[in-house]
Amino acid sequence: MSSTPIPRTDAVLEVVHRYYRLAGDLTAAEEELGALLHPDVRIVEHPNAITPSGAVRGWAETLQGHRSSRALLREQEFVVQEVVVDGARAAVRAHWRATVGATRGPLTAGTRLEAFIASFLTVADGRIVEQETFDCYPPFG
Repeated sequence: MSSTPIPRTDAVLEVVHRYYRLAGDLTAAEEELGALLHPDVRIVEHPNAITPSGAVRGWAETLQGHRSSRALLREQEFVVQEVVVDGARAAVRAHWRATVGATRGPLTAGTRLEAFIASFLTVADGRIVEQETFDCYPPFG
């Protein structure tokens, strides 16, 4: 029986912080974000105000989501407030803020958005292989 080596805590922290930095940077090259995601990545987004039915995304869908954010938002940022690492797993508490740049559906240009986020990520071979996220959005406006 083979086992995958458990990454060092500092290596997991570096990957997690880099992931949130790239995900929040609307000017980041898609290739950079794609390289940080394992080809078999599985991202579970639980139901919330933006994605009422929730979603499960793989590598391609995650990059498409990044492209969609670029088209919709004028700016965004993730502020990572806390990361707790246990082996290859990281629990993250973050705050996301964005400004809508293009009116789409109920979201009008200039609307400020924010979410309080709790996520659980798994890192393998220096890449994100799994993320489960719980996003809590205050009322828009």
